[in-house]
Amino acid sequence: MSEKRKLVDVAVAVIVYEDGKFLLAQRPEGKPYAGYWEFPGGKVELGESVYEALVREIQEELGIQVTHAYPWITQIFSYPHALVKLHFYRVTQWQGEPYPHENQAFSWLYSDAVNVAPLLPANGPVLQALSLPVVYGISNAAELGKEGFLVRLESALKSGLKIVQVREKQMTADELASFAADVVSLGKTYGAKVVVNSDVALAAKVGADGVHLTSQQLMQVEVRPDVGLIGASCHNQEELERAAALNLDYVLFGPVLPTLSHPDNPVLGWATFGEVIKDLPMPVYALGGLEPADLVTAWHYGAHGIAMLRSVWKDSD
Repeated sequence: MSEKRKLVDVAVAVIVYEDGKFLLAQRPEGKPYAGYWEFPGGKVELGESVYEALVREIQEELGIQVTHAYPWITQIFSYPHALVKLHFYRVTQWQGEPYPHENQAFSWLYSDAVNVAPLLPANGPVLQALSLPVVYGISNAAELGKEGFLVRLESALKSGLKIVQVREKQMTADELASFAADVVSLGKTYGAKVVVNSDVALAAKVGADGVHLTSQQLMQVEVRPDVGLIGASCHNQEELERAAALNLDYVLFGPVLPTLSHPDNPVLGWATFGEVIKDLPMPVYALGGLEPADLVTAWHYGAHGIAMLRSVWKDSD
């Protein structure tokens, strides 16, 4: 019987500018997978926290001092030489300019224009996650009216919103098809992703980028639908684990705070939110009662970003 391999904790830095540009480094000679490109980092030493290891490794490898870093996603990956648990942190602020202290090459890249190869196998899902915007809008024509919402949507898209979910339970099938087509058209005009809530056929019909599953659909589906970008709504740990097992691209998890529509419903609170999503492999958007100003708080507790039904459509005037 083969001996069970020890799981090695590794701190990994996704060093990223506000515009989404991030750093990849090439592994130097003498290390496993020499010549492969990766996000910089290294093993967590005895007595270190993951964050402490991250700061130390980036100082040693690149000569910069991490000043702001947020827990993000966690991947467990089996390499021939090691079984690793990769704790990815997004590093958003640092002091100094990166310098290759181990004589490794490095490159600043965008997720849609990665032109270095080969990449370490574990990095594929990370690049996909990096392509997801940090602010996620959910349509609200039920309160704003169809035309009123489309006006607000275009304003938000002009201001930089890059992902929208079409979710309008009150519309008839024909009304929803027409509305979804309008949202997709605006999304394409401004380079934003559009997903349709629960309806795979409608998403394909209107040319959406993917589908967002309800929590009930999530627990019933056996395999990941083959329709591009796939997300799901989650309300507990079982649903989050199911989404991870299906290899979904993202989830919405909440409610974190009291909402206008259900002010008396139980909420998670930030501490519970952060504890439950810890160690998940896919990006998690915090949902429920949030404002744009809550984004940094969400990052602090491990969220990829925030999802909003109302605040994102506030009239800028």
